Amino acid sequence: MTSRSTSNKFRVVHRYLGFFLAGIMAIYAISGMLLIFRNTDFLKHEVKIEKQVKTNLTERQLGPALKIKRLRVQKKEGNIFYFKNGTYNSETGMAKYTKKELPFLLDKMTHLHKANTNHPLFFLNIFFGASLLFFVISAFWMFMPGTDVFKKGIWFSLAGMVLTLILLFLG
Repeated sequence: MTSRSTSNKFRVVHRYLGFFLAGIMAIYAISGMLLIFRNTDFLKHEVKIEKQVKTNLTERQLGPALKIKRLRVQKKEGNIFYFKNGTYNSETGMAKYTKKELPFLLDKMTHLHKANTNHPLFFLNIFFGASLLFFVISAFWMFMPGTDVFKKGIWFSLAGMVLTLILLFLG
């Protein structure tokens, strides 16, 4: 196979895979930008929750039972534990609290970035990551080596890598 036909094959696969992945990339881009604001209330709405858990939980057991990270009991009056945005009655096991959540679709979209091997979305993440890696490699077959465009492409790629590494080490 000549380098010209290899280049053309890479162009065709690159083109149609790019069209296929355009929707996935849009979702990843939007959800990735949303995750930047995950420590704020941006686009979130308040949800009231009443949850029955075990009775007589300790302060240490309450957070995991409610699936609230870093839960801190602010005060305790009788059977009632008060924590940020809620209460827990240790006698009845009833917890009442509010939390902020993204709208359903946006919340589901952000789970793309959080998927691990215990979640079926991890197959999509592996496919997407491998496809992006193919894009990186196939981009260099779009232009003939030795041309100005190819040489500039190498320099721009290196600049992108260096910028990313600098930002990683600054953070």
